Amino acid sequence: MEHERLESVLEDYKERIQRLALFDPLHKLDAKREKDRQERPIDMFGLGLLALLFFFENMLIRNKKTGVQELAAFLMQMNQEEIDLEDEGFEKIARTIIETFRPASGKRNHRSFYNWETRQMDKVEFSILKAERGDIAANKQYYSLDEDGLELVFATKEFFREFHLSINQLLLRKQLEKGEFGGALRQISEMRIDVEALQERMVRMKHEVQRNIISEETYVRYKQVIEDIHLRLAREHEEFHELQGFVDETKERLLYERKGEKEHRAYEYILRIDRELGEVHFAHTELLKDSIVLKTTALQAAQETLYHVALQSFNFDQEIVARLIASPLPLTATRTLLAPFLSLEQHTGWSPLAVFEKQRVGGELEEEGQGDFEEVTDEAEQEQTIVQQQNFGKIMRYVLTVLDEQGEATISQVARHMRENGHEHWLQHRSFYDFWLLVHQRSPLQKAHEEEDHHLLGEVLALLQPGQRIEVIELEERLQLTKRFEIQDMKVCRKESSHV
Repeated sequence: MEHERLESVLEDYKERIQRLALFDPLHKLDAKREKDRQERPIDMFGLGLLALLFFFENMLIRNKKTGVQELAAFLMQMNQEEIDLEDEGFEKIARTIIETFRPASGKRNHRSFYNWETRQMDKVEFSILKAERGDIAANKQYYSLDEDGLELVFATKEFFREFHLSINQLLLRKQLEKGEFGGALRQISEMRIDVEALQERMVRMKHEVQRNIISEETYVRYKQVIEDIHLRLAREHEEFHELQGFVDETKERLLYERKGEKEHRAYEYILRIDRELGEVHFAHTELLKDSIVLKTTALQAAQETLYHVALQSFNFDQEIVARLIASPLPLTATRTLLAPFLSLEQHTGWSPLAVFEKQRVGGELEEEGQGDFEEVTDEAEQEQTIVQQQNFGKIMRYVLTVLDEQGEATISQVARHMRENGHEHWLQHRSFYDFWLLVHQRSPLQKAHEEEDHHLLGEVLALLQPGQRIEVIELEERLQLTKRFEIQDMKVCRKESSHV
């Protein structure tokens, strides 16, 4: 028991050193003993932390043009005459900080130590800053926080980084309940960075799985890590759904309470929160899909790699052929040796008694078809059809709203209406574009006496009044509503049918 207790004390010793080593660059800065023009010591440790916060803040606002000069300007702005230095002095300090966080040699920061868990010398490596695309014309190099840099920033705020996104979700809910919409927007920005860091981690995990799995034990360990990540992402995905529902409820409530300037400003905040939360939720959903692919495809490929490694280590000529030629074996022993490499014995025969069996009258193709598997039931397709019908019905309501306001509606006008009312997430859906292609193909649309409820346009036709006819005409202009989708503009006109 005492021995097991001592082993548990030393468990994950290297990972603990890894987290402590992240603070080494700050201590290196503190040891430089820089002074200003009045011979006063400069707090290089504090300036290093300010630099980390500078890069983190620029990641929040999606500004990737952050280099030596930008950091120097930030330090000058934060200085407020605390440090007596000229502009060149601040630029020198900024360069020193960046070179400490990211050595000019290009090598990663490292720390050597004695690993008490393995009882041998060991080393950990880490990277605080990573190089981004620079401006060649201006001879500028830009930087951003690497994964270890983000972990160092989070370590100054709270522990349990792997649950940082879940904690941010809880904080966001509390801020929305209190009406602190400004803080909620910043919380969403931090959540977006968490998702991006998880995306990079998933990519590295995929490469590690494909490169490092060389034994069954390693495979089991990576499988457990990936399953833990997948479970955590699934829980966060459910929380995102609840947050989205809470935001929608708040948005509906504020829509009817817009009386004064304060309520109007709050409504604008909640629209922006709804849009940015939707973007983060979409990115997190893609991450959940990636985790499923990693859990299945990558692990399966790694398992197949283990199998092929075993095959490559087996030399058929040496193990089988040389054995048979070097020492001739009896026939029974030879057959036993070759049995695993031979196919099963197959025999095709026909009995004359088969003519007295019951015969079926049917074609050859019909008989061949009897052995096929039954097709998959229509239950899944029916559920998908119902979801698509509901999506088309919602889009048609937006189209009818624009028709009521303007007399006719184009795709560009409907898209503008969606953006103005906080529903631009529909422009990211494939259903929006499938809707226009389908109604253009079925044009003119009109309410029939006997509607086909199971048709994709069932809910669309149900929204039409008896006697109404909807015509969809293709226009010349091509619309690029999002980066993913492009569609030719169309015009929707409402006319009265000549017969009811």
